[in-house]
Amino acid sequence: MKSRNGHWIGVTAAFLAMLLSTGCNRSETKSANNPPARKPRVALVMKSLANEFFSTMAEGARKHQAANPASYDLIVNGIKNETDLGEQVNLVEQMIAQQVNAIVIAPADSKALVTVLRRAREAGVLVVNIDNKLDADVLKQAGLTVPFVGPDNRAGARKVGEVLARQLKPQDAVAIIEGIPTAFNGQQRRLGFEDAMKAAGIKIVTVQSGLWEMGKANAVASAILSEHPEIKAILCANDNMALGAVSAVQAAGKTGAVLIVGFDNISAIRPMLDKGQVVATADQHADQLAVFGIEAALKILKGDAPPADQTTAVDLVTK
Repeated sequence: MKSRNGHWIGVTAAFLAMLLSTGCNRSETKSANNPPARKPRVALVMKSLANEFFSTMAEGARKHQAANPASYDLIVNGIKNETDLGEQVNLVEQMIAQQVNAIVIAPADSKALVTVLRRAREAGVLVVNIDNKLDADVLKQAGLTVPFVGPDNRAGARKVGEVLARQLKPQDAVAIIEGIPTAFNGQQRRLGFEDAMKAAGIKIVTVQSGLWEMGKANAVASAILSEHPEIKAILCANDNMALGAVSAVQAAGKTGAVLIVGFDNISAIRPMLDKGQVVATADQHADQLAVFGIEAALKILKGDAPPADQTTAVDLVTK
């Protein structure tokens, strides 16, 4: 009896050991086949960080990620100059190589970035377009669909132009300093300014590019004031260029005689508004614009259908 009991105890122990071993192996196999989900990595690729608008955009994105650390990791990139398209292409290539899950991009050019963004999509990277809309025809030719999150720049510029028009008379002469001509948002702001001026019967005597930059706009505005001494106002497609125009007007001794408007509502323009050197600008909420794009990207990564283009707010700002 004693030997028989010892035999059954040994069999039972062996059987239990086998069960435990099988259970552990199944657990290990399940863990290997279904590793823990990794947080998505989102890359924000912007235009020139020398422009306060984009530094504000970057700060807003960082604050959003800091408030949602469990939801995603953020990589922030920007180029030195607004016209440095090659560098922005390189940034996108780097993000593809780093295998980020999504790129949220404010393209420096509406056409030139489409090719590299197509490569991103082919590599399995989600792309969301913010701020400056990619060219619809070029996207179609590339067979690419990219959701856009951003403001109606034409409507915003029209509002700014209408405020200016109320301080002018029919047949007064004005000039427009536009952004990069191939940038969709620059094109739309120019059209908005033209809409407002034509509706008020005001003459646009010249349209020239300041390439979004203060120094370039200063030189352009100085030349315009020399060539067209009759002008009563300069409409600038962003506040950086408006600051350059303000300096040119001051240097020409025409402060108060030549009115200026801008677009973006950067902090540096606000003292100019208070002094009356700038009549109006438009606030497209730089601190939230990238956040809207990031949130759209996160929803898509979670399995939601890509959203239709999302129009964000543009608010008129005056003294």
